[in-house]
Amino acid sequence: MEPLRNMQTANGARPSKIPFNRPYATGDEFGYIQEAIDNLHLSGNGPFTERCALWLQEHLGCERALLTFSCTSALEMAMLVAGIGRGDEVIVPSFTFPTTAGAVVLRGAVPVFVDIREDTLNLDERLVEAAITPRTRAIMPVHYAGVACHLQELSAIARRHGLAVIEDAAQGISASYRGVPLGTIGDLGCLSFHETKNVTCGEGGALLINRPEWIERAEIIQEKGTNRSQFLRGQVDKYTWVDVGSSFLTSDINAAFLWAQVQHAEEILESRMAIWNAYHERLAPLEEAGVLRRPTIPEDCAHNAHMYYLLLGDQGRRDRFIESLAAQNIHALFHYVPLHSSTAGERFGRVAGELPVTDRAGGTLVRLPLWVGMSEGDVERVCEAAEQALRPVAQRMRCGGRQALRRSARRQAGSRAAG
Repeated sequence: MEPLRNMQTANGARPSKIPFNRPYATGDEFGYIQEAIDNLHLSGNGPFTERCALWLQEHLGCERALLTFSCTSALEMAMLVAGIGRGDEVIVPSFTFPTTAGAVVLRGAVPVFVDIREDTLNLDERLVEAAITPRTRAIMPVHYAGVACHLQELSAIARRHGLAVIEDAAQGISASYRGVPLGTIGDLGCLSFHETKNVTCGEGGALLINRPEWIERAEIIQEKGTNRSQFLRGQVDKYTWVDVGSSFLTSDINAAFLWAQVQHAEEILESRMAIWNAYHERLAPLEEAGVLRRPTIPEDCAHNAHMYYLLLGDQGRRDRFIESLAAQNIHALFHYVPLHSSTAGERFGRVAGELPVTDRAGGTLVRLPLWVGMSEGDVERVCEAAEQALRPVAQRMRCGGRQALRRSARRQAGSRAAG
């Protein structure tokens, strides 16, 4: 692929930058933050924290939602709630963010890496059962790009073996599987409100508890191992240290920002879907030509347009594609480096079988800019830059196809002559 020259506008200036992500503000955030300040409750579990928790419970249908300062902290809480400890094993995909496995390692347990599916890039449920040992305690599927894993089969496997299902739904807000919101199908679910996510408060997360008998312990763990939540509800006359725990609370200022976001969750989803669909339609001819592969959305999954990615033929092509878009002042990114081949993954984890799909995805996936506020012109620029970057590849493939046809025709002619 030939490197592209920097695009210039009519007056000779470089076009404006299209960043990979731009955090979205609804306009209501500052008012709610001022209200939080006026409430004189800036620490965790204040009025806005409770509003957001109730919204999550009502809109998602979980038994209890606890706001945390990140999805990472929600994952770490989930390990404690589920009783994961030293020597245990937790099945995870290798194609995920390090903290998915890191939360397991912090408990002295072993992340067991299993390959992903070709279509959704999610944990391949067909490989999970073979990875289970007497030490296995949980399965932790990751809903990549806001597209659900095959939770029906994963839940069935978990029931057969007495395992917990902990959903890493960091990218899954506003997405569902067979009509059920992500994060509420397993025993526990973990959400992210990082600034790159659909709904954000800069840094934040939530632990969704779907087993009523785990709620009390989760509240204790979140409150530094104390029964303070019971004290605030008047259930005990004083609170004290009763279990393990840590400071997993987010501040009420962060919750005030998040409150503005969740109230606009539907319009945020609508805006992102419009951009996602525009990409998907425009880039379809390149997939038909065999130049790339677009995201696959199974019929039983309602995704949330969290991400638009492409899978290119090899890592060299992917890297040149990113460079070509950068020359147009468009910021596209690769994604995860597979955990099983990382320094920490080799040290702390175990690999179950071969992981060829994971390796290919790690070397060929590229993410396009997608954020609320992108104009039609922005999307058009990205698509034009993508088409221009991949045009030499398409031409070579067409040329190769014509040569293959000619070779086939010569072989057929030779066979007829010999006959």
